[in-house]
Amino acid sequence: MDIERTTGLIFNIQRYSIHDGPGIRTLVFLKGCPLRCEWCANPESQLGHPEIIVVPNRCIGCGKCIAICPEKAITSTPIGNVINRSRCTVCGICVEHCFAEALQIMGTTKTAYDVLQDIEGDDIFYQHSGGGVTLSGGEPFTQAKFTFSLLKLCKERGLNTAVETSGFTSYEIIEACLPYTDLFLYDIKHLDCDIHKQHTGVENSLILDNARRLAAKGANLTVRLPVIPGFNDSEENLVNTVEFVKEIGVTEMHLLPYHRFGEQKYRQLGREYKLTVMPPEQERMESILKMLEKRGVNVKVGGN
Repeated sequence: MDIERTTGLIFNIQRYSIHDGPGIRTLVFLKGCPLRCEWCANPESQLGHPEIIVVPNRCIGCGKCIAICPEKAITSTPIGNVINRSRCTVCGICVEHCFAEALQIMGTTKTAYDVLQDIEGDDIFYQHSGGGVTLSGGEPFTQAKFTFSLLKLCKERGLNTAVETSGFTSYEIIEACLPYTDLFLYDIKHLDCDIHKQHTGVENSLILDNARRLAAKGANLTVRLPVIPGFNDSEENLVNTVEFVKEIGVTEMHLLPYHRFGEQKYRQLGREYKLTVMPPEQERMESILKMLEKRGVNVKVGGN
């Protein structure tokens, strides 16, 4: 396999992150995810193909996109232009002719080498901060060949690597990437299988099993728990989660308080944001932190 020419579908490359691994990092966001978490902050990452988003406050009402769309998939409504997703072929003609950039394509095919070139441009920041590259999404292991290729190329260049993952993939895929991954930022969303499936669309048995196997292999594993009020913030689940973390030999756990930053993206994609809970108060997060700290695991609120 020519790993430099392996292609992946990327929807964003974000620089100067300090919350997704050690030091200053470049985040590479891959499209495609097998989960449908109700609180997902990156809904543009879920589908494994390009999508067009509509940014209403940029639209100048020129009507060019409506006139030029070959599928007649765009219509004007009182709340702005709307795309009929069943008709849209994502040909990109409307995006090319939208001078206000109110229409944008989420998802660009790039080779692993091209992405590496983008990453290496920030090498000076990695050197001074101990940072590197973090693959995120979506679920990076959904694009297994690309993720493997990019991680291997990064390690060959001496770059620190991290992967943010739901763990919902075959262990063989994760194991192939293990030699080229310095840190796994591993989401565990709920310990109860039925509740997990109800709110994410998948069961958690594969996720928990992969966490056990990774930890047994000596992988550098940090467990992340997104704290979603009414879903997984009960004392029972919080304690069960930290006890699972201890059981598999992981020593660090991050609590990620729920936020509603992704809500607007759902509208831009023509989808409904169904979660109605409010983000946890700081006092609530502090009380959870104090409760879990007593159980012998290094717990933090937020990322690195």
